[in-house]
Parts: sequence; structure tokens; C-alpha cells
Amino acid sequence: MSYRKEKMMSLTGVEVNAMSRDGLKEQSKNLLNEKMHGICFSPYEGAQKPGDPISEEQVRRKLALLQPYTKWIRTFSCTQGNEIIPRLAKEYGFKTLVGAWLGEDLQKNEQEISALVELAKAGYVDVAGVGNEVMYRKELEEEVLIAYIDSVKAQLPEVPVGYVDAYYEFTNRPKITQACDVILANCYPYWEGCGIDYSLLYMKQMYYQAQQAAPGKRVIITETGWPSEGEALGAAMPGYENALKYFINAQNWSQSEDIEMFYFSAFDESWKVDAEGSVGAYWGLWDQNEQLKF
Repeated sequence: MSYRKEKMMSLTGVEVNAMSRDGLKEQSKNLLNEKMHGICFSPYEGAQKPGDPISEEQVRRKLALLQPYTKWIRTFSCTQGNEIIPRLAKEYGFKTLVGAWLGEDLQKNEQEISALVELAKAGYVDVAGVGNEVMYRKELEEEVLIAYIDSVKAQLPEVPVGYVDAYYEFTNRPKITQACDVILANCYPYWEGCGIDYSLLYMKQMYYQAQQAAPGKRVIITETGWPSEGEALGAAMPGYENALKYFINAQNWSQSEDIEMFYFSAFDESWKVDAEGSVGAYWGLWDQNEQLKF
């Protein structure tokens, strides 16, 4: 381990919180240059939203931009153009956590599952995610989701298969937890109104809860992050400096404790305002113009 990395790992949350803006920017750049474990990748840009055409050129451009900074890419869908992302990601040397997007439309679900299996059999999937927060959104019955998970596991015996949801769902739904090879837990202190000073401790508690729900199973944090703009949620204050503090604390912990973590997200996305309010468009490390915020 380099001296620079040892120095970064020794930083406490108190020290990070006391940094100047320039210090936060410099520390964030250093951590990014050390390479994150993973990042959540969405190809949409400008006014694009899910369902709009996605070009290979835009996917390649974004992957090339991320290549120096992360080892893994996480995707959310295997249809509507998203199926090209895992193939291209492999060209750029990434490992992939590839997700099938599930919802109330059973026909679309079958298309997603079929495409995920096809991509995995072709060697483009390192971890398979069957659904994302579909229990949280109450769009499927638990037994139906488990049937999808079991189907993918049967077809992909060599690929770890899991389901992505909020960390507490794996405590609340032990049958789903049992069905998963790997636990894919979203951990967001912001969305639970936690202040920035306690956010790292809170995220650790979320992670440990997921571990306790699935003793002996691999646990991956599939999403965590902090918005750089928007309205407060309880004690959770969005903002540029808080977003940098959270990024630094999260990456220090991920690197020092070897925590598999996918940061959310690569790029700001304007279409998320409709679903998440004013903070929805500001979760990226890069802005909509693909400029690194720090």
C-alpha cells in the first residue's frame, strides 16, 4: 500500500468534516485516482429517460471517461438499448454487476430475464441482479420474485445471483434472502434523514444489518451516495461539500475494509426529478455535461 493511501486511510470522519472545500476536493480526487470498487452506470443524457434510444457512441464515451476511476460497473436493465452496456464494459476492462429491471409488466419482466441470461451465458456478467427495489415499490409478490431468482440461478449456475433492495428488506423478507447467492443492499443514510456527521456510522450499521440477515453470504453495497444539490430531508442536507464528505468517508471505508461498494452514481440525470424531487438530478460524481464536479 502506498504512503498516500495509508495517509488517506488514517483520516477520521471528524478530520474529513473539518476540511476546507479545497481540501475536500483534493482528497476526493486522490481517492478517485486510487480507483473505486464500483459505480452505478446510467447511459441517459440531456433530456433522455428510460425508454429513449441509446447510442453505442454515448455509452462508449461514458465508459471511456470512467475507465481510469472504477473497477466495476453496475447496470439496471437488459433491454431498451441497455443490453449493449455489459458487452462494451467488458471491452473497456470492467467487471459487471448486471441488473434485470422488474416491475408489474410480466411480459417485460420475461424479456429482461431472458436478456440477462443471454448476456451472462455470453460472458458479460460477473454478478446478476434480478430486480431492483421491486419489493420496496410493491410491484411484485414475494413468491413471484423468488421464482424469477430461482429461474436465473438454475440457468446460470456459475454466476452469483442476487436481488437488489434496501438493506432492511433482507431482514424483513428471509425467504428472498435465502434465495439469493449474494446480498445486494442499497444503503442511503440521506433517504433516512441522517445528518452528514453521522452518515458513515449509519451506513456501516445498514451494511452490518444486511450481513446479519444473511450469515456467511457475500454482501455488496449496490447503491450509496449523497446529493450535491436539492432540498433537505430531515437532518440530511444536500450540498456540494456534504457530497464530497460523504464520498470521501465512503471510499475510505470501502478501501480500508475491502467493502464491495457501488457508488451512486456516475452522472447527474435530469429525468429523476419527477420521481425523487429536487435532489433527484444531483447524485452524480460527474454533472450532465460529463464534467467531474470536483
